[in-house]
Amino acid sequence: MRERTTSNLRAQAANRGPRAAERIYEATLELLTEHGYQGLTVEAVAERSGVNKTTIYRWWPSKAPLLRSALLHSRVLDVEIPDTGTLRGDLIALAGQMMRLVGDQRTGAVARAMLSDGAQGELATVARDFFADRLERERPLFARAVARGELAATADPVLLIDLIAGAVWMRVLLRQSPAGEGFVESVVDVVLAGLRA
Repeated sequence: MRERTTSNLRAQAANRGPRAAERIYEATLELLTEHGYQGLTVEAVAERSGVNKTTIYRWWPSKAPLLRSALLHSRVLDVEIPDTGTLRGDLIALAGQMMRLVGDQRTGAVARAMLSDGAQGELATVARDFFADRLERERPLFARAVARGELAATADPVLLIDLIAGAVWMRVLLRQSPAGEGFVESVVDVVLAGLRA
């Protein structure tokens, strides 16, 4: 009987966990955009998410790992790694998702907050971990392209992603200019042409 009760409690905790975590992630990202990294506090996250502060501290010892987890695991920032059958198609689909994320009012605000607080200290480490995680998720796209013979095994996926993402971030976040129809395709085509050259 005791074993069954323990099992039930674990199952209930598992069911509550993802919902509570998503509320915490949402509150963390909202507060980041409103107050910047310096103004982000675990106490404010607890108040906004409705989750007890001690629970948050049990899962994350400070705001840096909390923000890292929010960036890596929040459904708001999810991207789907495309598999269109061609490298060009995959890169266009991926760049389109980048455009959506940085152009969206909610998720674009997260990107702007990360940029405005500068790449120093804890925030720099969090940002580095976020982009490293994204690259690991994107690696299968490049492995498939190598297997199809579209990409040399020596090609640098980091450089390709940096060129494409850099163009998107520069146009949307820094220049704050409309990308226009065909922008994503043009960026990908220029990058691929450079790669072939």
